[in-house]
Amino acid sequence: MRPQNEEGRKAKKIEIMNNCFDCYAENGFSSVGIKAIAKACDCSVATLYLYFENLDDLIIQSTEYCMSKVEDDFMAKAPTDVDDLWRFIDEIPYWTAKKHGKKYRLMYQIYTHPKYREYGQKFFKGVDERYTEYAKSLEPKLGIPHEKITPLIFILIRACVHYALFEDEFYLKSQIEVLKETLELFVRKYIPNAIQKED
Repeated sequence: MRPQNEEGRKAKKIEIMNNCFDCYAENGFSSVGIKAIAKACDCSVATLYLYFENLDDLIIQSTEYCMSKVEDDFMAKAPTDVDDLWRFIDEIPYWTAKKHGKKYRLMYQIYTHPKYREYGQKFFKGVDERYTEYAKSLEPKLGIPHEKITPLIFILIRACVHYALFEDEFYLKSQIEVLKETLELFVRKYIPNAIQKED
């Protein structure tokens, strides 16, 4: 019986974190109080405190969990081979902005707040590690060493996030253009027989 209770508790905590983060993303970080969060989570304030020490703990855990799920979404759309790179690079910034733009805006509000900055530093250290592993998983698919792929992933992510935050087409296109040119050089170097990007 206990494992089921633990599983149910875990599922409820995840539900609360998702609803909390969505509520903040929709309404703004500074304009939502604990009662509004409880209402969005369809529970009482007392119930929230069964799962989290306080509001700060709820915010910290919700942000980390939900943004990790955003990363999972991004990685699930990974290019399948080197010829699929160009489709991926062209589509992913607009897909990210449409699906996760509000979440990125909220994440930066939280992680740049003095109260939560240290948690942001910890989260982004984890991001560095996760995207390095992501690059390693792409190496056999793309034929490019992961040491070369990793910094390009960060360029793409930065361009995607900046576009999600500000819808700055000029910044996005300039970053994407440099990224594509760099990838073309790597493709020629490491996979000379691959099909080149069509202009």
